[in-house]
Amino acid sequence: MKFTLNYDKGFLPLSEELKKFREAVKNAENITARFVIERNGGFNYRISEKIFASESFAKENYRIIERLIKSCLWIAGGYKIYVCAPDYLYELIKKDYSKHGKRKFDYDFMSGVYEKPFEVVKVTEDKLPAQKKCSLDIGGHLEGCRIGFDAGGSDRKVSAVIDGKAVYSEEVVWNPKLSEDWHYQYDGIMDSMKRAASYMPRVDAIGVSSAGVYVDDKIMVASLFIKIPEKDYEAHVKNMYKDIGREMNAPIKVANDGDVTALAGAINLKSNCVLGIAMGTSEAGGYINQEGNLNDWLSELAFVPVDLNENAMADEWSGDIGVGVKYFSQDGIIKLAGLAGVTFEEELTPAQKLTAVQKMLADGSKIAEKIYQDVGMYLGYAIAYYSEFYTIKNLLLLGRVTSGRGGSIIKEYAEKVLEAEYPLYKDIKISLPDEEFKRVGQSIAAASLTKIQ
Repeated sequence: MKFTLNYDKGFLPLSEELKKFREAVKNAENITARFVIERNGGFNYRISEKIFASESFAKENYRIIERLIKSCLWIAGGYKIYVCAPDYLYELIKKDYSKHGKRKFDYDFMSGVYEKPFEVVKVTEDKLPAQKKCSLDIGGHLEGCRIGFDAGGSDRKVSAVIDGKAVYSEEVVWNPKLSEDWHYQYDGIMDSMKRAASYMPRVDAIGVSSAGVYVDDKIMVASLFIKIPEKDYEAHVKNMYKDIGREMNAPIKVANDGDVTALAGAINLKSNCVLGIAMGTSEAGGYINQEGNLNDWLSELAFVPVDLNENAMADEWSGDIGVGVKYFSQDGIIKLAGLAGVTFEEELTPAQKLTAVQKMLADGSKIAEKIYQDVGMYLGYAIAYYSEFYTIKNLLLLGRVTSGRGGSIIKEYAEKVLEAEYPLYKDIKISLPDEEFKRVGQSIAAASLTKIQ
């Protein structure tokens, strides 16, 4: 490891530890362990990794294999893990990814998203499912009269788009996370869409960008509806966007906001293989593949591990350590500020603490500058790890953490790490969006989601 962070001295990049593991395994007696992670529609993600043949290396093998499985679950998604590996690996995975295991959060979350019980099954190599990839032809459709809607946690944006040009855009402040009545969200969405529709002769298609997990346009998990009682969620929220499409008498497509961000970047850059990362309250991700399509993956990078330090900070929600949310969000900035000796007034919210560090940077603080350097180094190593799963030509950085001079510092130091440590990835182009892109890029990209039949 050629870089030492200013404040997080214990950082053990998963990309580096994986590199060391592979080198050691290559020079020892080894075997190949294979895993398939299956999700809706029979689509799956395959892992093939050489490991130490001797069970005396069980700890070393499991340390890496478990992190790869965890990463695939949150990048591609899935509810069933097929294991073709030594029995001890199967038993450990099955134990941890169970109702009462270390990965209980992952077990419960994936079961809920895919509406199927989570399973870990042992199979022989000939019984491993064949690879089945998904490539959704979604987005980039700009012909006709379209509505693009971007549902954020503090504001909602809508655009009326005719043949790729926004003829009307509006941003409305709202507080969906505080509402226990689903009518609040439904009425707000309908108000924005009807207002946009009034600026066009007709509505040919509707596209929606929203934080959360969506399967077949159904709202499976979304923070916008966090206060809605379970009975109302099932009856009125899960199919809300489908219901709105019927009411507007137009085909509707819903996508995770990370994917729509990547799509907006692909449209803007006129390129594919785009990974979008939004660093804000959490870490969101999205990806446009080589064909300019979506893989229909979760890309929930907040829960993807990037650090193998056993003393890394735990994520309060999932209970796991070393995962992205504590590195690429306001939490990451606050953590580093604490390590740097910065103290905050107790009553400040996380968002206000981030603002305080950004003000320090604007005022010329060297401490704040080093905090952002550390985030940039985090990112450089993480990009190398993300590249295990994504083919990345362009990386788009967004979110409050990247605003102002901080974003430029993060970009600079990520590029330094790639240049020095990972020549294979040094040509990845890292971009920060301009103000026009931030203002309407997301909602215009959302408008392009639906293909008019």
